[in-house]
Amino acid sequence: MMREKGRTVSRITLEEDCNVPDSQADAGRIIQNKAEVKPEDVQVDTDRVTVAGFLQVCVLYITDTPERSLGRLDAKLPFREVLNLPGAAPGENVHLKWETEDISVSLINSRKLSVKALLAFTASMEEIYDAQAAVELHGVPEVSTLTKDLELLQLVVQKKDILRIKDEATVSSNKPNIANVLWESIQLRGTDSRVLDGQLDIKGELFVFVLYEGDDENRTKQWLETALPFQGTIECKECTADMIPQIDIVLSQSSLEVLEDYDGERRLLSIEAVLDLDIKLYREEQVRVLEDIYSPVRNLQPVTQQQVYESLLVKNFSKIRASERIHLDGRQPRMLQTCSSRGEVRIDNTAITEQGIEVEGAVFVTILYVSPDDQAPYAVMEGAVPFTQTIEVKNITPDCRFTLQTDLEQLSTTMIDSEEIEAKICVNLNAFVVRIHHEQCIVDIEEHELDLKKLQELPGIVGYLVQPEDTLWEISKHYFTTPQRICALNKIEEKDIRPGTQLIILKTV
Repeated sequence: MMREKGRTVSRITLEEDCNVPDSQADAGRIIQNKAEVKPEDVQVDTDRVTVAGFLQVCVLYITDTPERSLGRLDAKLPFREVLNLPGAAPGENVHLKWETEDISVSLINSRKLSVKALLAFTASMEEIYDAQAAVELHGVPEVSTLTKDLELLQLVVQKKDILRIKDEATVSSNKPNIANVLWESIQLRGTDSRVLDGQLDIKGELFVFVLYEGDDENRTKQWLETALPFQGTIECKECTADMIPQIDIVLSQSSLEVLEDYDGERRLLSIEAVLDLDIKLYREEQVRVLEDIYSPVRNLQPVTQQQVYESLLVKNFSKIRASERIHLDGRQPRMLQTCSSRGEVRIDNTAITEQGIEVEGAVFVTILYVSPDDQAPYAVMEGAVPFTQTIEVKNITPDCRFTLQTDLEQLSTTMIDSEEIEAKICVNLNAFVVRIHHEQCIVDIEEHELDLKKLQELPGIVGYLVQPEDTLWEISKHYFTTPQRICALNKIEEKDIRPGTQLIILKTV
């Protein structure tokens, strides 16, 4: 079984001034930016994890020229962070997650931009452990055993893998060839995974947006959006179709390249992406263990220890649909036409209630649009679509452990007027809920001398009236006999013994 061994969260602030290259026009107004964390080296040492890499920042801006054209600035902000993680050791398998919590880009002057970013890193470790429990007893005569069934969630497969995706998109016939790509966005949406015998099936879609400069006479600005569905398989010899998956899918790398088509024209887009897969596959197993032992001719005392194990409470898949109207503030230029929209799902709060798990969050939406303002022909509108959802989980308790996986399946935006947009979202929400059990289990047997005085005080034969709280097991132990002998003597089966039943009991010893 698997349990978390340690976890730590660290935040770092990056700040750097970036110069506009000499080959590019002056910057007049910033439209939008994007950032991607690129870890290059992760080193695990005693009680700490060191992460080194860079933050890839891209900025789209309006040039400070009479044409008010578009320009792009790419920059790398290096970082090196040490996370204190007690229990870590060289060679340990540490799971690292990162997030750009905030980024701001501002103009210092027409040739210099200020970039500030807040990054969050989460490092966690897990360990495999075994729970000990006796399942049967051999070599001891005249012994009765009482068993109980435990429902266990066993981790069968744990590994990391990657899925490479390569696809192409073409520029529609009514648009000019591509002279220069000004902005691109590749989003992962609608992912799904299935476990098959010997392999995993992964599918979803890449949502691609490209803003480019055409090679026509006026160098017009054009854009295209397309959704590229994909389906791939990952070999997994240990997999069987009855396993329960918990697979985290992350778009770790993506690239876009302009190629020439068969006519030698730059109208072909080659898109490549790499998905990181964190794979955990479970199987539910029923295990029968000893709950108690007893011998009428020996004084056997079980030795117990508290063992911890987990059982699956529910694996829930649900969809969240919500909409919100987003307004421009007074400082932004009016809208003429929308170009693209991008959404990011964030969970703000989760809480266990009597009904299940209450989830609160929002999809943060960024919309690039065309403006009739000659001084700001392009602008960005930002807003949020809040949502709440209660995942129904029967018999959930505060000590249950759960993980949530979110995935943006759909995002659509509709112009209401030049100052307002309605955004509609559909979010996939996967909940994996387990119950943590603390069970006293037999790990050893000790033999002591019989209490002969107590045996002599017991009558040889007893007439007994079964009480509401009685069990056949406890009655047998008290009178130094066995459940089988009581049933045989009274010519009944164990299921027939209920409160009010009259029994004749003979002392065995």
